Amino acid sequence: MGGINTVVGYAIFAILVRLGLPFPIAIGLATIIGMAFNFQSTGRLVFGGAPLSLLGRFIAAYVVVYLINVGSVALLLRAGFDVYVANALVILPLALLSFVLQRRFVFGTS
Repeated sequence: MGGINTVVGYAIFAILVRLGLPFPIAIGLATIIGMAFNFQSTGRLVFGGAPLSLLGRFIAAYVVVYLINVGSVALLLRAGFDVYVANALVILPLALLSFVLQRRFVFGTS
């Protein structure tokens, strides 16, 4: 599920950047769109359930990932990377961080 969610999220980001949106907004919208799908898919298929009582924790975990994503991309842009490459470089570490947060902070509490 993580691979599918990551590919879909990056595709949404890339399309939004191509349409002219600034990268923080593109990352934010891709994150929000992805969250709607990911809560149910990841919660049910990976962790065995997605009760609405965990939605607040799920959103908090994604806020952390979003902030790290935007900060990391901004640093890589300052270092001369292209926005598409910069976001691609941080995808795997952020996917792993997201999994750990969901496992320990979100779904591991139910």
